[in-house]
Formats: sequence, structure tokens, C-alpha cells
Amino acid sequence: MTKDDDPKAPEHSSKSEEERKRGLRRREFVKLVGGTGVAATAQVLAGHKLASAATTATIPEEVAAGSAGEVIGPGPVAMTLRINGEPKKLTIEPRVTLLDALRNHLDLTGAKKVCDRGTCGACTVVVNNKPVYSCSVLAIELADRTGKPGADIRTIEGLALEGKLHAVSAAFVENDAQQCGFCTPGFVMSCKAYLDTHHNPTIEEVKHALGGNLCRCGTYMGVRNAVVQAAMSTKGGRA
Repeated sequence: MTKDDDPKAPEHSSKSEEERKRGLRRREFVKLVGGTGVAATAQVLAGHKLASAATTATIPEEVAAGSAGEVIGPGPVAMTLRINGEPKKLTIEPRVTLLDALRNHLDLTGAKKVCDRGTCGACTVVVNNKPVYSCSVLAIELADRTGKPGADIRTIEGLALEGKLHAVSAAFVENDAQQCGFCTPGFVMSCKAYLDTHHNPTIEEVKHALGGNLCRCGTYMGVRNAVVQAAMSTKGGRA
């Protein structure tokens, strides 16, 4: 028997030990993967059961948003939003933003979904006389509460009463303050809210006030001129 065939030879023992260690590592790896797979499967099944329970849960007739000690969701809940002077009943999940509630559930598509991060202003609406990014507030936060009406929400659809353009909208047309028009509803609502409390603005004041609205077409000068003109036509602003 040669040295290479001798199982007691040092070289043969070292090789067998290395293979044994390598085999243990492989077996441990298989066990680890198998255990992880079982755990992941169990978690998916559990999540599926929870999701099914949430979607099949009975929807309450009306939610008293923010009631002390009450937990609502994650499934849809009924609520009432006061939009353009009218109560609007809808049933949505508590996580739904005001923007998505307006566009996807109430068919009010004037507010545009662009950045969805509260940075561009295309989704601006007026809430309690203040401009608000509707993508950054939950609808349920503005809903009716027990014994108390919800926030007063105004959208671009509520400005043109009886088919007549609001002074701000008309000034936008006359000053060519829009190109693609996608950001225009947000600008108009911001301008309207601003003019409700600033009746005599200058161009520089308007520029500062509208810093939260972006126009990718670059019609800023037209927008600023439109605001000044609207102020003059509604409150006798600076000539």
C-alpha cells in the first residue's frame, strides 16, 4: 500500500478533516435556509389572515374621528368631510390623504398629485381659510367629530360659482399665467387664500407669499401680475 492510499497518513487526515468541516457548514446552511423558509411562510400566512380580517370587518355607520380612547382602522371607516360648503360622506381607510380622498373617492380632481411629498404645491386647497398641501394631511383629521363639524375645505371646483370665474382665475387668463396648466389649480387656491388676508400686495410680497408653489413652465411673472390685478379688482388695491 502506497503512502497516498494510507488513511493514517497526515495528508489524508488533514484532507478528511477539511471535508468534514466543509460538510458541516453546508448542512448548517441548509438547516438555516429551511428554518428561515418555514418562518417566512408562517409570517406570510399570518399576515394574510390579518389582511382578510381587516377587509371583511364590519364598517361602522359613522366614525367619531379622534374620540378619546377609541382606536379606528386599519380597515375603512365612514366619515363626513365638509367640502365647498357641502357635507360629503365617504368610507375610506384612516391612512388616506385628503388629496386621495378628493381625487379617488369624491371625483374632485382639480388638486393635482405631483410630488406627493408636500414640496410643489400642485395639490393646494384651502382649509379653514389657510392654504394646505392636501397630500400631507389625512382626510380623517379634517372629518366631523362628535358634536363638532369638521374643517371647512375649499377646492378649485368651489370657486367658479354659477359658472362665473373667480377674480383670481380670470386674472390668470388675462395675464397668461399658465402654460401646461397642471400647477394652476394649486396656484389659484394659494393666491385666493393670500388675497383673503392681504388686500394690497406688491409684486415682491406676492413673490414671497407664493414661494411654496412651483411652476415647471416658469410662468411666475404672469402669476404675480395676476395676483396684483385680482387684488385691484376685488378690494381696490394699489394702482
